[in-house]
Amino acid sequence: MSFAKLDDLGRRLEALEHALSILGADEATHMAVGGGEKRAEAMSHLAGMYHAQATAPEIADWIAAARSEDLDTDQKLALGEFERNYINATCLPTEFVQRRTAATMRSEQLWRELRAKGDWDAFLPALEGVVALVREEAALRSAATGLAPYDALMDQYDPGNRTADIDAVFADLKTFLKDFVPRALDVQQERLSRRPRKPLNGPYPIEKQRELGLAAMRATGFDFTHGSLAVSHHPFCGGVPTDVRMTTRYRTDEFLSSLMGVLHETGHALYEQGLPKDWSHWPLGKARGMGMHESQSLFVEMQIARSGDFWEFMLPLVHQHLGEDAIPGWDIADILSEVNFVERGYIRVDADEVTYPLHVILRYELEQDLVSGKLEASQIPEAWDAKMTEYLGISTINDPKDGPMQDVHWPGGAFGYFPSYTLGAMIAAQLGAAMAKDIPDMGAQMRQGDFAAINQWRADKVWNQASRYSTPDLITRATGEALNADHFKAHLIRRYGG
Repeated sequence: MSFAKLDDLGRRLEALEHALSILGADEATHMAVGGGEKRAEAMSHLAGMYHAQATAPEIADWIAAARSEDLDTDQKLALGEFERNYINATCLPTEFVQRRTAATMRSEQLWRELRAKGDWDAFLPALEGVVALVREEAALRSAATGLAPYDALMDQYDPGNRTADIDAVFADLKTFLKDFVPRALDVQQERLSRRPRKPLNGPYPIEKQRELGLAAMRATGFDFTHGSLAVSHHPFCGGVPTDVRMTTRYRTDEFLSSLMGVLHETGHALYEQGLPKDWSHWPLGKARGMGMHESQSLFVEMQIARSGDFWEFMLPLVHQHLGEDAIPGWDIADILSEVNFVERGYIRVDADEVTYPLHVILRYELEQDLVSGKLEASQIPEAWDAKMTEYLGISTINDPKDGPMQDVHWPGGAFGYFPSYTLGAMIAAQLGAAMAKDIPDMGAQMRQGDFAAINQWRADKVWNQASRYSTPDLITRATGEALNADHFKAHLIRRYGG
């Protein structure tokens, strides 16, 4: 049977994915400095083996033959994912992949060197080369998939997402936020005039912070028989579903950034640990794209961990692990004022949940113009500044370092990725609203530190479904409606609108 051959291929590819994921996580956490060269060599060879097996010409014949076989429902869905993956893996010629890899590596190296200086002029030629390659890639992917060029780029990260749908949702959200940001800042200022922010009482020993983070992970459902927590320069969730490698980083002068980072990555980890084990070697058994993954991390971080209900449970744990004098005189209102602080800022990764979507929408709009040729790379600083001024009321025209040079995505050629960040926040809010109808006492459960029903709901609606459906279909099935901005707007109004 041809499907049996695809099944066997899936097991071989899963083994290589497993090795690459664990080696990558180890490199970022425990590898000795001198191991880098050989590690890169080993991972390069394994990646080459993976690509060769995933793009073998006979796979097309197996897919075609399997269509006429007697398959059950899940096997038919799996066949569709095998085909989608194969098209995406083979639509770029080897010669193009080599050119793109060399150009994006050089562009990233220049970006790391020139960003600190804010030297846009020196960086521009490399970025122009990347943009030209991205346009070429979009055309190749479009020809292979039948999608519009930018949709073909997005489909790699969130299968099923289309600009025709996202444009309308983002336009609605943008209109709301441009008015809401000033309102949220006014409400915050009024609150702070009555109750100023309190200082933290550091230092906070790293080992005590680690124990607090582990307690939060355990309470929210992390399975320590299938995962662990380490330290890295930048927090991530890697590894494989049966051995999730989560990381965080610590500062001794405050503990909230590490704790929130741990909870964010725990959301990713719970999704991975909750995927169906029987299909782990099929593309069907993988998480459904970056937007859904981000929705699971932001559900834990934003819908749960920045709420008053959660902190009724969490505050005693802070005292238990960091000491009674860790935050002297603080109550839940003080914690919420700190973790939900809103401010206009230049840097996307430092932005709060109110202003963050505007950073993403700005990039999403510019990306579409760059891919279509409506905007050239040389025009980015002016276009960026115009949108930054309109959306957030701050100018970056004389500061490329904290403007269009701040992200690694464009130097690395990752176009079509940015929408996933804000789509994730919107999906999380929509899932939270649907869950509240099914679990009306979820707030009371959180106050008791009981996350079993919350996690079971997400397991049934999202985790167990893996990649059965496109991103839009998965959202509709989970929440009873297509993705829209209403639930995210309502969430922001409740939390920040006074």
